[in-house]
Amino acid sequence: MSSNINVLQVIPKLGYGGAETGCYDIAHFLPENNCKSFIVTSGGELTKFIDRKKVKLIRLPVHSKNPLMILMNSIILVGIILVFNISIVHARSRAPAWSCLFATKITRRKFVTTFHGTYNFRGKLKKFYNSVMVRSDLVIAGSNFIFSHIQENYPEFLNSKKKFLVIFRGINVDYFDPTTKLETDENKLLEEWHINNKKKIILMPGRLTSWKGQELFIEALNLVKIELGYEAFHVVILGSDQGRDMYKKRLINLTEKYNLKDQIKFVDHCKDMALAYNISDIVVSASIEPEAFGRVAVEAQSMEKVIIASNIGGSNETIINEKTGFLFESGDPGALSKKIIQAMTMDESSLKLMGKEGRKNIIKKFNVEKMCFSTYSEYKRLLN
Repeated sequence: MSSNINVLQVIPKLGYGGAETGCYDIAHFLPENNCKSFIVTSGGELTKFIDRKKVKLIRLPVHSKNPLMILMNSIILVGIILVFNISIVHARSRAPAWSCLFATKITRRKFVTTFHGTYNFRGKLKKFYNSVMVRSDLVIAGSNFIFSHIQENYPEFLNSKKKFLVIFRGINVDYFDPTTKLETDENKLLEEWHINNKKKIILMPGRLTSWKGQELFIEALNLVKIELGYEAFHVVILGSDQGRDMYKKRLINLTEKYNLKDQIKFVDHCKDMALAYNISDIVVSASIEPEAFGRVAVEAQSMEKVIIASNIGGSNETIINEKTGFLFESGDPGALSKKIIQAMTMDESSLKLMGKEGRKNIIKKFNVEKMCFSTYSEYKRLLN
């Protein structure tokens, strides 16, 4: 049975971020529900995994912020909308959203946006540029935190006649499942990272950038070491510096200053993140600025691992404090060190119980199937 819902998602690049994986997941969910699915993007690593029998991929330079390129993209999008009889255009970033806005106005098709992050602005021009994300027929916020952020910062652009709601991001709980990992693969990764698992392993995933809180994390680890009086842990800081060489050097210098060089390892990339979580005992997210959603906290819980995260942004919504993980006072290395010590000294049964509760929490609220179904349902409501 065919459907008259043809959905075009537009995203700058299809990488491994939250917005990108959400786009990918929904693109493959729609054909299972008798919809036609299209993605317009400039490229990205995830494109090689797209099932071309289910999803039509069209490459356009929609990553460009050049006004002329945005205008040119909008003209090409008009052609794509008309040729493929697109019903809904869903934009996931600001530059392509402007192209989509113009194209949907011309073709009179429904326009959807997902507001994925707290876009910075200092002046009226940047705020106006950001406002395209709330000019659609349906505005989706990825968390209650983002919902509040939009209400506080963009009220003059919100239209009461148009729909504005929260659809939490979701993850693939079948992939992030501790029971699917083999001991041989775990041992191989431990060997690759030169870590023995006789000590607690603390993992901090995330790209190396100052707002992710790696410096604060290292300061907290120094306090943990002083408190415990011995080398009780291994640490993996997992993430690329993405060209921020000076910041990485600063982090390395900090580990040397606190005599933590032998305990802390910097790893650029891991192709199997579920495996990285599985060999860890504790996962930390120490962001000093609010995470829009906080994917690390959700993935860690799905893998039944104790998560310790800053008490700001999306983590407040995804973690049930003291039940599925721990929240600490953002920006306070002392508070983080206390939570790390608390987690390290918990008995095995308490750790396992917290892990089980964490996975139940994610399956119930942040499952990718739930996210996809909620989005698909809103598409149908919008057309009706």
